[in-house]
Amino acid sequence: MQSMKTPLITFLVLLGIGLFIDIGVNAYIQLILIYILINMILAMSLNLVNGYTGQFSLGHAGFMATGAYTSAYLSTLIPVPAGGLQIFSFLLFAVCGGTMAALAGLVVGLPSLRLKGDYLAIVTLGFGEIIRVVLLNTSAVGGARGMYGISGPTDWTLGEWTVSKFVTGYSHAIFWVLVCFFTLWRLIRSSHGRAFLSVREDEVAAESMGVNTTQTKVRAFVLSSFFAGVAGSIFAHYANYLNPSSFSFMRSVDAVIMVVLGGMGSLTGSIVAAMFITIVPEALRPLQEILGVDIRMVIYSLSLVLLMILRPKGLFGTTEITDIIQWLKRKMSPGASR
Repeated sequence: MQSMKTPLITFLVLLGIGLFIDIGVNAYIQLILIYILINMILAMSLNLVNGYTGQFSLGHAGFMATGAYTSAYLSTLIPVPAGGLQIFSFLLFAVCGGTMAALAGLVVGLPSLRLKGDYLAIVTLGFGEIIRVVLLNTSAVGGARGMYGISGPTDWTLGEWTVSKFVTGYSHAIFWVLVCFFTLWRLIRSSHGRAFLSVREDEVAAESMGVNTTQTKVRAFVLSSFFAGVAGSIFAHYANYLNPSSFSFMRSVDAVIMVVLGGMGSLTGSIVAAMFITIVPEALRPLQEILGVDIRMVIYSLSLVLLMILRPKGLFGTTEITDIIQWLKRKMSPGASR
C-alpha cells in the first residue's frame, strides 16, 4: 500500500495543475501540453532500450503507429460511453494498443536481438517503414487519406461541474506517464534492471555471469514497445485523426533525440528533453510572423547542437531527480562543508 502512495499523490497534484490549466490556458497550449505528455512516454520507453539496455532502435514510430491504429480501429467497433465512463474506454483502448505494439515488438525483437551489434537499428528502421507503407495501402484504416472521426474525450458533467475534454484527456495521459515512469523506475532498480545494465556495459561478461542476454534484451524491447503503443493510443484519441505520415522515420528520430539529449540512462532526462523538444519549436513560431521567414528549425537545430557540445552525455547523463534531491539535501544540511 505504501508503494502506491507516491504515484497516487503525484497523480492528484498533477491533476490539480491540470484543472488550473483548464481554467486559465487556451486550447492551443492545452494541445501542446498533451503532446508533451505523449512525448514523455515515448522518450522514457525508448530509453529502456537505447539507454539502459545499450541497444539501438530506430523504429519506435512503427510501434507507436501500431498502438494508435489498433486503438482507433477498436473505437469504431466498441462505442465509447458518455459521461465519466468514457475514461475507462480510453484506458481499455490504450491497453489493447499497447499489447498489439508489444506483440509486434516480440515478433521483431526475437530474431534481431539474438544478434550482436547494430542489427536491431537496421531491423527496426525497416519495420517502421513497412508499417507506414502497409497503413498507406490499407483502406480499412483510411489508407493515404487517413483515419477520420476517431472517438475522443468529450465534455461531461459531474453534478454541477462540467469536466472538459482537456481534463479527461489530460488525466488519461498523466495516468500513463506515471505508470510508465514508476514501472520503469522500479524495474531498473530490480534484478531485471541490473541485468539490463550488465548487457549495456559488457554483453560478453554478462553472459559469462549467467545472464540470458537475448531474453533480457527481448524483455526490454517488448516493454518499450508496449508503452510506445500506449503513447500512440493517447495521440489517436486526442487528435481524432490519424495519417501514416504522422509516424514517419522523423518521428523515430525525434524520439532518439529526446533520449540522447536527456541522457541515455535517465528517466528524468527523458521527461525534460520531451518538454524541450515539444516546446521550443512552438515557442519560436512567432519569429516566423516577425521575420516573414520560417527559421524555427534552424534555431532549434543549432540549440540542439550547442547543447550536445556543452553536455555530450545529455542534460542529465545517468542522473535522476532523486540524485539531485539527495545532493541538495547534503548541501543544505547543517554539517555540510561550505
